[in-house]
Amino acid sequence: MRAPISVVIPTLNAAPQLAACLGALVEGLEAGLIRELIVSDGGSQDDTTTLADAWGAQVISGPASRGGQLVRGVAEAQGSWLLVLHADTVLQDGWTSVVVDHLQSNDRAGWFCLRFDRGGRFVAGWANFRSHLGLPYGDQGLLMPRALYDAVGGYADQPLMEDVVMARALRGKLVRLDAVAVTSAAKYRQQGWIRRGARNLWTLARYACGASPARLAESYRR
Repeated sequence: MRAPISVVIPTLNAAPQLAACLGALVEGLEAGLIRELIVSDGGSQDDTTTLADAWGAQVISGPASRGGQLVRGVAEAQGSWLLVLHADTVLQDGWTSVVVDHLQSNDRAGWFCLRFDRGGRFVAGWANFRSHLGLPYGDQGLLMPRALYDAVGGYADQPLMEDVVMARALRGKLVRLDAVAVTSAAKYRQQGWIRRGARNLWTLARYACGASPARLAESYRR
């Protein structure tokens, strides 16, 4: 029987973070869970695609837009389950046993408990509470049956908030996975935890009020 999971990772100039993300997936290969690794790149100018190729990933290139990159990546996936990860997210040891249990007993989507690589316990706690309310973000990873992905219409082809659209589509079909995803706190440390957190909340509020994802993405990059 073929391994069930297709891993899809959107990237853009992610070489410094990608190796740790991919290294954590070796556990899934050894457990017979991962069928394929798909890196959907948005035009990286660093060694991202070279690194991904060296790890045996199928590399897909196209315009930089995280939602669009995910749409393209999932379109190539052959697995009955999808594991969507950000390039700076690292699954912690033991994640495979939790995923095996989920695959055997559940047909819902699952998100991982968030932790930052340095500090940020309050922000991570808020993120996990928000996720219990049905709004996990992409940096927490998302495991879902391919059939469920297709049933809710897939990712929105937009540069920002594609994870929010997906979480809303999956409302009532999301559960917590008792495993940890560690994500980089670099942007929080650079900009300040309070400032960065407030900016994220403001971006979400603007989106809820109808601001376009393209305009939000431009502002977010600045």
